[in-house]
Amino acid sequence: MPDDADDRLAALEARVAALEEAAGRRAEPDERTGEAGEIAYRGQVRLAEGAGPVTWSIGYDAAASLALPAGPVTEVLAALGHPVRLALVRRLLTGPAGTGELVEAAELSSTGQLYHHLRTLTAARLVEQDGRRYRVPATGVVPILVALVAAADLGGALPRG
Repeated sequence: MPDDADDRLAALEARVAALEEAAGRRAEPDERTGEAGEIAYRGQVRLAEGAGPVTWSIGYDAAASLALPAGPVTEVLAALGHPVRLALVRRLLTGPAGTGELVEAAELSSTGQLYHHLRTLTAARLVEQDGRRYRVPATGVVPILVALVAAADLGGALPRG
């Protein structure tokens, strides 16, 4: 074990780098154990002006992903699947907003329409209310962006290079 602070710090940095590299690798199916592999995503983003970076990383067994409960999955997909709600989420990904800003961003004619869509988004845990403003929770930023990119990929909207 290194005994001075510089050596300990260098050893710690090497361990963190190794862990980060391992987390970034894609798991291959293990034919010996029958494991299907891993689905993983991660990100570090700073979308809102003045906000700090949001970092998120998750890995999940590929086969187990097929057995996830349908309720929460369909609730999130349905919430993001409406053009008005998608416009609201896109606006909120850039920072918190009040009702006036959200009505304008989604081109709605009334706050009643806005509240209808906000109820769906908050029930799906994509949006939360903070006083008189709404925001995407920090823990939702990267997962929502990944869902949007994955949907664009499936829909053929991502450039292929």
